[in-house]
Amino acid sequence: MPFAESEFLTRTWGKLRAVLIGAPKDVDDPRIFHKISLVALLAWVGLGADGLSSSAYGPEEAFHAVQGHPYLLVFLALATALTVFVISYTYTKIIEKFPHGGGGYIVATHTLGEKAGVVSGSALLVDYILTITVSITSCGDALFSFIPLEYHWLKIPFCIVLIVALVVLNLRGIKESVSLLAPIFITFAATHLFLILYGVFSHTTQVAPIARGLNASLQADLATIGLWGVLAVFFRGYSMGAGTYTGIEAVSNGLQVMREPKVQTGKRTMGLMAASLAFTAGGLFLCYLLLDVHPQQGRTLNAMLADALFGQWSFGKGLALVTILSEGALLFVAAQAGFIDGPRVMANMAVDSWMPHRFASLSERLTMHNGVLLMGGASIALLLLTGGHISTLIIMYSINVFLTFSMSQAGMIRYFVHHRQRERSWPRQVLVFAVGLALCLTILAIAVYEKFTAGGWVTLVITFCLVVFCYRVRNHYVTVKQGVRKLDDLLMDIPVVDKARAVAKPDPKEMTAVMLVDGYNGMGMHCFLSIIRNFPRLYRNFIFVSVAVVDSGAFKGAEEIEALKESVEAGLMKYCEMARRLGFPADYRAEVGTEVVEAADDLCAQLAKEYPRMTVFTGKLIFQRESVFQKLLHNETAYAIQRRLQWLGITTVVLPIRTQV
Repeated sequence: MPFAESEFLTRTWGKLRAVLIGAPKDVDDPRIFHKISLVALLAWVGLGADGLSSSAYGPEEAFHAVQGHPYLLVFLALATALTVFVISYTYTKIIEKFPHGGGGYIVATHTLGEKAGVVSGSALLVDYILTITVSITSCGDALFSFIPLEYHWLKIPFCIVLIVALVVLNLRGIKESVSLLAPIFITFAATHLFLILYGVFSHTTQVAPIARGLNASLQADLATIGLWGVLAVFFRGYSMGAGTYTGIEAVSNGLQVMREPKVQTGKRTMGLMAASLAFTAGGLFLCYLLLDVHPQQGRTLNAMLADALFGQWSFGKGLALVTILSEGALLFVAAQAGFIDGPRVMANMAVDSWMPHRFASLSERLTMHNGVLLMGGASIALLLLTGGHISTLIIMYSINVFLTFSMSQAGMIRYFVHHRQRERSWPRQVLVFAVGLALCLTILAIAVYEKFTAGGWVTLVITFCLVVFCYRVRNHYVTVKQGVRKLDDLLMDIPVVDKARAVAKPDPKEMTAVMLVDGYNGMGMHCFLSIIRNFPRLYRNFIFVSVAVVDSGAFKGAEEIEALKESVEAGLMKYCEMARRLGFPADYRAEVGTEVVEAADDLCAQLAKEYPRMTVFTGKLIFQRESVFQKLLHNETAYAIQRRLQWLGITTVVLPIRTQV
């Protein structure tokens, strides 16, 4: 491709990317955390929408499971509200005890051990992929309820477009995407509040006749199928409606995006979500019963409910349309939780070396771009795999949700028992978490039993494969770390003169070796000694350069970033001291950024003006038999820096560091 054409395409892509994604954010801005964090109301929109939107499909699935036994809808409404409040309360305690976020993965890791943690984390990742897929699919179902059946083949392409749109929004930033979607959330809340209140209070005269009919139906069922039969039908409906409770854990997972004080903001958000979800789900059950709504092909129960309530009004069709459109739009907003929390769980696992380290990195917009892209791609694949069948997706969804819920409840029981000396209320807390564990295990067991062959096995297989992948990743990183540690043992205690020599400052006129390092370690010393050995008496100066990478582990507050800077500078000073002991003038440069290549290029370009006779050196791990798997786990940072610096006319050498892996 000609240079002019290549340059034009590069500039065009840069402009398009700036429009879609936005300009870079400054991590040195002392108010950056305040600017990108969410207050309780916005957190309710971004994270609470996942739970609230489940009222669009959870109650409907439970309704289908108890058809022919309408009196059970009353008990399901009560059981649903109780379950929401119990699980929400337990996650409020998780927020208090684990205020840095991470939810089920962190709870399981710290209370049940690393093995339980990786299972919980893997289940959460699959859960958040399904959050996106289920929400978008249900959104498509709601919106296409008003479109003739012959056009329903367009639902899958429509859903894919929605997922791509969310990917772009989340690459821009969390707060920007949530603020943009807030009006949709408010419209849903207003229309459904009116729908439920009007549906209940406009039919109060029918309560007594319906109650008599329900009592007669109950007595008939007790006479025919008995108490155990009635309980079996109830618990089946209860477990099939488990999608109603999905999303409750989203707040505890996403605490890092909350406005300070994070714990109080998280608890307020949890309270808003629990109250709104219990009211909406329970109210819909009662409305289904009072208006005697029946399923119809191609239409959701909520769409039929809105028509039944408003259809006779002069503007009723329009109001029903707005109500269901807002429901579909809220499901679009609800998918946001998958893009907020999924990459965050992935980043926490990457910091612990269960996932490729690149998933812990932040983009220039301070978003976990790799995780966002993966979540979007995986949800599209799952959408195509299932054909957009909401029933199959909800089965897969609820199994993983309650696997994580159960592990979190069990972990918190162990936490309070272990810390009973300092937790005065530990018996009461253990009792509440035991109730939560019993509810979660009941739903999980029935869901697996009932729907294992109907798609439940798929999510278990996917989760198992992800756990195996995590172990493979962890074992590789541990093996590489052991190999690199040998360099530390061999090279960190080089016998040199005890005190640094009194050497002159680096002379810009002399040949200068600029070394890119990622900390004071054996790899850096290996590169330093390789330069001295391979280029004897050629380089008179040494400049050590490092980028303090702000990833998800460090991006928790201004104090953490400042500590990261200090740590990087302390390592660079050790390199300088070592070089001076060997008689070389030395200095260092450090920069803070979210992306190594960009920051390193800028530093080296500045140094090239000061030291025109310089050569840049960087190291790269070399494996004897390099595979695609190793390339996935170890990025090509060294070669990327080399390409960009050579384009600027700066000589760059990549030094091989062999590892026996």
